[in-house]
Amino acid sequence: MADLSVAGRQFRTQADYNAALRDQKQIEAIKAKVNMEQPGEVISLYEDLKAGKYRLMTLVGRDFKEEIQELAEKYKKQGYSKDSVIKISKKKKKQDKKNNTKQGKNAKQSSKTGKDGKNKKMSLEDYDEKMQKEIKAVLQKKERRRKAIVILCSLVALVCFGYYGVYYYFAERTQSNYENLSDLKGDYSLVSQTPNVTIHYTEEEEIELTVLEEYETLYNKNKRLIGWLKIDGTNIDYPVMQTTNNEYYLDHNYNQEYDKNGSLFLDAECDVVRRNTNLIIYGHHMKSGKMFGNLNLYSSESYAKEHSLIQFDTIYEKGTYQVMYVFRSRIYNEDEIVFKYYQFFDAATEREFNSNMSEMAAISLYDTGVTANFGDELLTLSTCDSSEADGRFVVVAKRIS
Repeated sequence: MADLSVAGRQFRTQADYNAALRDQKQIEAIKAKVNMEQPGEVISLYEDLKAGKYRLMTLVGRDFKEEIQELAEKYKKQGYSKDSVIKISKKKKKQDKKNNTKQGKNAKQSSKTGKDGKNKKMSLEDYDEKMQKEIKAVLQKKERRRKAIVILCSLVALVCFGYYGVYYYFAERTQSNYENLSDLKGDYSLVSQTPNVTIHYTEEEEIELTVLEEYETLYNKNKRLIGWLKIDGTNIDYPVMQTTNNEYYLDHNYNQEYDKNGSLFLDAECDVVRRNTNLIIYGHHMKSGKMFGNLNLYSSESYAKEHSLIQFDTIYEKGTYQVMYVFRSRIYNEDEIVFKYYQFFDAATEREFNSNMSEMAAISLYDTGVTANFGDELLTLSTCDSSEADGRFVVVAKRIS
């Protein structure tokens, strides 16, 4: 797996990594033309950064801005301004470099000569017997330590390779499985009769539904199938499962095999028949891009415009949704009084609905121009986000057909 780190910062996606590289290259260009020992140049650079003259978009850029801010404030406290110039700084730097070079040469020369200034190479036999034993003991101890480090590093490497091997095994198996499942959509060769589903809400009330022909084969293979989610132009093209809890499909696939990728699944509180105001679908943010691994691309407004339509079919009816809000959130403690998107399933009144819409609009990363009214049906896609502890990345869409 490629190392996606820049300047000590680790990045999750190739896109974020490439952006960090661009920031790093721009920072190097800035440092090449700005003398950090000149207070005036540093203060001017800080003002340019505040004014947005340089476009630094990642954590690498933020670290650089904080570094320059700290240095500029230090110079200001010393009484300098952006017009200040220290004329001796370059000369002093040159002299320090000359002194360091001279000291290095002297130290190197001293190690090669004896007290008489002549070259002298010491051997083990030049020491007495007691000293020789001590030297040998030290050397043997260093050798044992070196071997232990080599063995430890080898074991760590084996564990890492084993982990990545298992990770990519599951990734490839998942990809193959879901490609096969896509082929089964609309395949009627394995269907002997159209499956009917009877839902018992109470002893007196029951609803009989017919599964869409497109999903008959898939439903017959696994009765926990509840729908299919697809976003054109992305790798999101997966079945959606549902059980009585939100745990099973965290680490099981459609075939009910253990799978680190898990499956996309509908919250157990949701009902696609007696339709909730808001249906919530969860999926892992996999580094391989599988499941909702690329959902955070919606943090870009231009990406959202290009992929604004989401197709979510239940096994009983088709549905198309349009992206409305994109935001970051997290899982809160039960006693925290704050908007918790993962608890928003139904709005009993128009006031309650509008309140939830206002909360999401307030934290949305940008304005899509799409709004919803009381009575509209919503779809929420949720995945993990590493920007904070228990972070979540969320896309909310409104049903348009």
